[in-house]
Amino acid sequence: MKTEKVILLTGFEPFGGETINPSQCIVEALDHTLIGGHRIVGRVLPVAFAPCECLVAEWIEELNPALVIGLGQAGGRSELSLERIAVNLIDARICDNDGSQPVDVPVQAGAAAGLFASLPLKRILLALQNAGIPAAISHSAGTYVCNQVFFLTASCLAKSTSQGRGGFIHVPWLPEQGVNHPGQPSMALAAMIEGVTLAIRTSLAHEADIALAAGTTH
Repeated sequence: MKTEKVILLTGFEPFGGETINPSQCIVEALDHTLIGGHRIVGRVLPVAFAPCECLVAEWIEELNPALVIGLGQAGGRSELSLERIAVNLIDARICDNDGSQPVDVPVQAGAAAGLFASLPLKRILLALQNAGIPAAISHSAGTYVCNQVFFLTASCLAKSTSQGRGGFIHVPWLPEQGVNHPGQPSMALAAMIEGVTLAIRTSLAHEADIALAAGTTH
């Protein structure tokens, strides 16, 4: 029997006083669609440390996905941020949606200090730029729930025998959110959906990355 090819795409519910989260909107738009012969399975995570610790591992085991791409809101950023590394640290500036605020604790006790994305990030960056979609490589996914989910994803995939690959993309506020944040950047939902779709297509087409300067000086 032929095994269905699946991509797990995760996003988050609103948090921090917002009533909408662009990552959830993207996931819901792409859920059940086919990209490169793979069915997108969209799942929305709570912005809460405790349940995410279990859900990420459960979903990866359930679906055995070829790719796992997490999405999260990064208000104030002006482009799609292709996250390169997840750090083994939780240092919550604000409470999560369950009222928890862990400070200076590891995502996983005894695990590595950091884990890298296994997607061809620089190929994705070039593809997005060629499509006119603002994008950048990011070297900090923060220390909140997004980084936790990114670290858990990378850890689960590293232990799996399925050869699945994964990473995390932070997205800007939506224009309707920007109204409440004067002077801050935003991006149309259609552009974000196009960008995430292109990131998936590029990841399916290429396992190896390219040598392209995309670092920062500070």
